[in-house]
Amino acid sequence: MSHNSFGHLFRVTTWGESHGPAIGCVIDGCTPGLALSEADIQPWLDLRRPGQSKFTTQRREADEVRILSGVFEGRTTGTPIALEIRNTDQRSKDYAEIATRYRPGHADVTYDLKYGHRDYRGGGRSSARETAMRVAAGAVARKLLAVLLGESVTIRAALVRMGDIAVDRARWDWSEVARNPFFCPDPGMVDAWETLLTVIRKEGSSIGGVVEVVAEGVPPGLGAPIYAKLDSDLAAALMGINGVKGVEIGDGFAVAGLRGEQNADPMRMSGGTVRFESNHAGGILGGISTGQPVVARFAIKPTSSILVPVPSVNREGQEIEVTTKGRHDPCIGIRAVPVAEAMMACVLADHLLRHHAQCGWPALRPAL
Repeated sequence: MSHNSFGHLFRVTTWGESHGPAIGCVIDGCTPGLALSEADIQPWLDLRRPGQSKFTTQRREADEVRILSGVFEGRTTGTPIALEIRNTDQRSKDYAEIATRYRPGHADVTYDLKYGHRDYRGGGRSSARETAMRVAAGAVARKLLAVLLGESVTIRAALVRMGDIAVDRARWDWSEVARNPFFCPDPGMVDAWETLLTVIRKEGSSIGGVVEVVAEGVPPGLGAPIYAKLDSDLAAALMGINGVKGVEIGDGFAVAGLRGEQNADPMRMSGGTVRFESNHAGGILGGISTGQPVVARFAIKPTSSILVPVPSVNREGQEIEVTTKGRHDPCIGIRAVPVAEAMMACVLADHLLRHHAQCGWPALRPAL
């Protein structure tokens, strides 16, 4: 299986399966001399870790990361950084019944059609368990951004919709995200989501959601106009998260209902620099960052592993019904929030290094 890497200068390759002995990643291209330890990575992994509430999978994994290479005496050496997390709570027997059955909504059938062989235990390589290593890589990317740009860049994400129930943006409070199990920025929506998810879980089903990720303090000039657009790379990174079925930047699909003057972000001068009066573009114009907050959202489908019987087929071509046992997230959008932040960090780190390679350092060109 090829295509296990993303990024160009800041490049991440992940490996491992959901029920294998371990998962891991190799980060290539990280600047030497960064202070880095497991303590810099673990807090971000803890945000994504399963089993932290009744609203996520009850698989119990500590997700303790080990640095295997690329760091000496507490600092990066410029060589590949290898990270590993041991799997400790696999229950492969839960998947014995679906060894020859195709779970609707999963990659079972496409893996068999492409490779003729698959690891059916928890989805193997296609499991969202792999995203733990993206979060680990994102932690390294955050360190790189902090060193190269100071502490100016802030990357935050939140779950903004669960099923048909969306947050009220008039009540948006970033500090609320850490206070509830849903990463919800609207304190008035927590009870409604808890009620919804409790009903969904009791019915053996699942629900989709929308995650929004915002990067503030991004310098202008990142990205390129044609084949290395910042927004296209970001969209690809977010689309690559398990279960994501749609990505939008800025106002996204809503721009189809706007007139030109409504969609344009007016500009004025303020203190000798350009000031934008709105941000419909989501901080990116012509594939290049404007210096405004970079804003993206993605829709994530309901978990396909459910107890509700769904018509399907098996490898022998027989028509059957499938129910999926095991421990699964009733809304994978919840734990996708820290993954969204990680992918944003990796894309920005990669583009910052690419900008440096072409335009020199410092990364910022003089403001207009």
